[in-house]
Amino acid sequence: MCGIVGYVSSVAPREADHVALDVLLQGLGRLEYRGYDSAGVAVVTPDGQLGARKRAGKLQNLLDEVEAQPLPVAQTGIGHTRWATHGGPTDQNAHPHLADDGKLAVIHNGIIENFAQLRQGLAADGVEFESETDTEIAAHQLAKNHRATGDLTEAMRVTVGQLEGAFTLLAVHADAPDTVVAARLNSPLVIGLGEGENFLGSDVAAFIDHTRRAVEIGQNQIVTITPDSVSIIDADGHAVEGEPFDVDWDPATAEKGGFESFMDKEIHDQPQAVADTLLGRFGLDGRLQLSEMNIDESLLKSVDKIVVIACGTAAYAGQVAKYAIEHWCRIPTEVELAHEFRYRDPVVNEKTLVVAVSQSGETMDTLMAVRHARQQGAKVIAICNTFGSTIPRESDGVLYTHAGPEIAVASTKAFLSQVVACYLLGLYLAQLRGNKYSDEIRVILDELEAIPAKIQRILDETKPQVTQFAQANKDVSSVLFLGRHVGYPVAMEGALKLKELAYIHAEGFAAGELKHGPIALIDEGQMVIIVVPSKKGRDSLHAKVLSNIQEVRARGANTVVIAEEGSTEVEEFASQVFYVPETTTLLAPLLATVPLQVFAMDLATAKNLDVDQPRNLAKSVTVE
Repeated sequence: MCGIVGYVSSVAPREADHVALDVLLQGLGRLEYRGYDSAGVAVVTPDGQLGARKRAGKLQNLLDEVEAQPLPVAQTGIGHTRWATHGGPTDQNAHPHLADDGKLAVIHNGIIENFAQLRQGLAADGVEFESETDTEIAAHQLAKNHRATGDLTEAMRVTVGQLEGAFTLLAVHADAPDTVVAARLNSPLVIGLGEGENFLGSDVAAFIDHTRRAVEIGQNQIVTITPDSVSIIDADGHAVEGEPFDVDWDPATAEKGGFESFMDKEIHDQPQAVADTLLGRFGLDGRLQLSEMNIDESLLKSVDKIVVIACGTAAYAGQVAKYAIEHWCRIPTEVELAHEFRYRDPVVNEKTLVVAVSQSGETMDTLMAVRHARQQGAKVIAICNTFGSTIPRESDGVLYTHAGPEIAVASTKAFLSQVVACYLLGLYLAQLRGNKYSDEIRVILDELEAIPAKIQRILDETKPQVTQFAQANKDVSSVLFLGRHVGYPVAMEGALKLKELAYIHAEGFAAGELKHGPIALIDEGQMVIIVVPSKKGRDSLHAKVLSNIQEVRARGANTVVIAEEGSTEVEEFASQVFYVPETTTLLAPLLATVPLQVFAMDLATAKNLDVDQPRNLAKSVTVE
């Protein structure tokens, strides 16, 4: 969850264009979406002075603290923005944590599971603790090992061997003023390479303003950066070569760009995000190609079951994909919540294709499910938005969504891009297995390529209406969402967005389930948002959903309808209608979702809530 940044430079502080503190605070600003319960920094001067500041609350509180109590000018440092897991969000529990009489500073992302046992041992040594965190335990354990070894890298290697859990640790010591040491176990960390300077970060956003050259770090490895060197070792101390890569997005894409919030910008990014996810997917022969996947075609042809594993919004993308993949490929497809998957003894084998969907590629529940699936012999394809992250690296193949950085905690453009990537996978399998002819696939792909322009029309024409409606209904306390077929996961995603952003009761139901219990919730004035399927869609679902609207309206509901253009008959039953452009039934979620995103964002904005950083949430869930 937490955001981590490390920096070291060879330039004398007084001569540098920027000092460590500038780089750290800039990186934390880009990483705050990963956690905003507290923030802190520690810097080390060339003559071995270590200074630290930390404050509970958002990053601005730390900025105020640093201005009030300046730190020494330095070219080495570490910074942290926290999503609290161990101990409440207080000044004392904020990172960094100090040890070795204030000469050692440590920051940490993750959970150390054997902290209680280690704490007892340290207490027996006379250590006094100032916080409730497992991180402070790690700091004192590292200090103990440093006193024994005299080397920060070796001390970190020994310490990691004594810790259990999932974590990333960064440390600086006054005795090594030109060094930052880090360790990674089941938690994200990446190296940034500069000229006379090097960086560490939870992701590339931490240093994207300074370099686009990065290096991946594997599991259970320790990295040491100095101004002119980067070295990586494994748990046994053997040298390891990292895998370099170039970051393919510009720092400007992580800025608000004139929008009031990152979420608003990212909603407007969606036409481009969908287009970029479709880009370069065709060979010279006109056939769909997914060369990134790197899985033998014979294995894909033998697949007899697909299991999509994901959490939250990504799971709803998987639910949408299930309808399309089963329809196009005739392969049974299940969608599993990743945190339940490996605990229920799932039936997977060498003929099972597991599709792991994660925006960050670091979602711990999904990562553990990936490992379990591969242990059972299944092949795993990752659908991910973050190059070089753990889930793609531990999967057999990957489809990158190319949505660009998503900073707002509530996912928007990543969701649509995940749906598109799942569609591409389904069409590729249908092509490979002969379920569909090339001209049939081309028709669907043509429809997909028309989607960005249709999303743009919604943003230009429908969004202002939704904004006005949200502002007029800012006091609503409960909203129900109904949908059928692919509209059902859209309804659940709409409800999730409202819960995340506006902190009100919201639930998504399959519309046919209404009379089996949920209709008891309908009372006078209850807002119900209904995703209406196309009249040209499957069987008689359009008529059935109109009947559902009549059922709730007859009981006093305030009915709000999302319908395709031309479906004017819905106006007879709706208090409010928002129209979206026509498309085929299976692609409709890419359009129907957009007004629901806007509604949640603008309702929360009308309530004066922070839509980019909702309470209690973080962007990347890196603990189980």
